[in-house]
Amino acid sequence: MYLNGLILLKTLKVSTTMKLTPKEIEDLVASVVGRDALALLRLLIKKKNFSEFKLAEKLKLNINQVRNVLYRMSEHNLVSFTRKKDKVKGWYIYYWTFDERQAKNLFLFRKRNRLAELKKVLNEKKEEETFFVCKTDFIKFNVNEALESDFKCPECGKVLSEEKVMIDFEKIRKEIAALELEISSFAEKPFVARPQKAAKKASIAAKAKKKSRPKSKVIKKSR
Repeated sequence: MYLNGLILLKTLKVSTTMKLTPKEIEDLVASVVGRDALALLRLLIKKKNFSEFKLAEKLKLNINQVRNVLYRMSEHNLVSFTRKKDKVKGWYIYYWTFDERQAKNLFLFRKRNRLAELKKVLNEKKEEETFFVCKTDFIKFNVNEALESDFKCPECGKVLSEEKVMIDFEKIRKEIAALELEISSFAEKPFVARPQKAAKKASIAAKAKKKSRPKSKVIKKSR
């Protein structure tokens, strides 16, 4: 399921002009990686090639703790890295960059999944729905989200409790409408050339072609 999701994720296209807000990015990372990744995220965002040793120093963590968070982020392609060999010590140092474009792809992918789930619930017309709740952190997960975390809370690691909740169909319809509006705002608009600019480009190209042609020589006949 996870691999299929990644394959679909790479085929998504989102608007290059639309950007996630800092809160949307943090909520996304917290939901797929865990809230313990947020301090590291705030250091990485808007920066490139950040040394993992400097990250550890700033976060006051050991290098293995930092790598653990980075590897979890890497599982969702949220970070990329490059490595350089230390000439003195001889080992490789990894430099990490947060991938905002991939964050947008993942954000849209999860929104579409949520939309599909809600429409399915609406079509099935069940009176109740199953959720999985962490009674320590008071976080609620649907079946798919609980399955992704192996039915354990990503915050504290405790086993989630199953709960049955009565379905509010009106609330679902409102959430569907909100999701569809949000997803449509990320839709990539096709490029349409303006007629005046297109005509101007064609005229310039024609003039350049004309200038590049060799001039024909006029041969005078001798009498």
